[in-house]
Amino acid sequence: MLSIKTAFSSFSVKDLDKAKAFYNDVLGVQVVETPAPMNILTLKLEGGLTVMIYPKPNHEPATFTVLNLVVDDIEKTVDELTAQGVKFEQYTGEMQTDAKGIMRGNGPTIAWFKDPAGNIISVIQS
Repeated sequence: MLSIKTAFSSFSVKDLDKAKAFYNDVLGVQVVETPAPMNILTLKLEGGLTVMIYPKPNHEPATFTVLNLVVDDIEKTVDELTAQGVKFEQYTGEMQTDAKGIMRGNGPTIAWFKDPAGNIISVIQS
């Protein structure tokens, strides 16, 4: 059996500068930059959680959510992010979203958007 000390998630982006600006300035997440030779960003989230973002020249975004951000008030959060220029995804069918991009009544209340690299991020109401 593993004796795990801690864990973190990571995903790639094409442009670290764009990612840093988006996560820090738009989402308001603390971003720590580790310079060359590593060239990574670390997102410092509530509760001591971290996410590593690394550059990948041939980055292709995943077709699934890579990061879920839990919020108390999804309406307020979606409105605030929309005012910051974030465009929420619109889905039809089984995962139908409303005009704001929020899916309700089919699992958790959740809304998805993409970062500048096309990675799918969600805000999900706790």
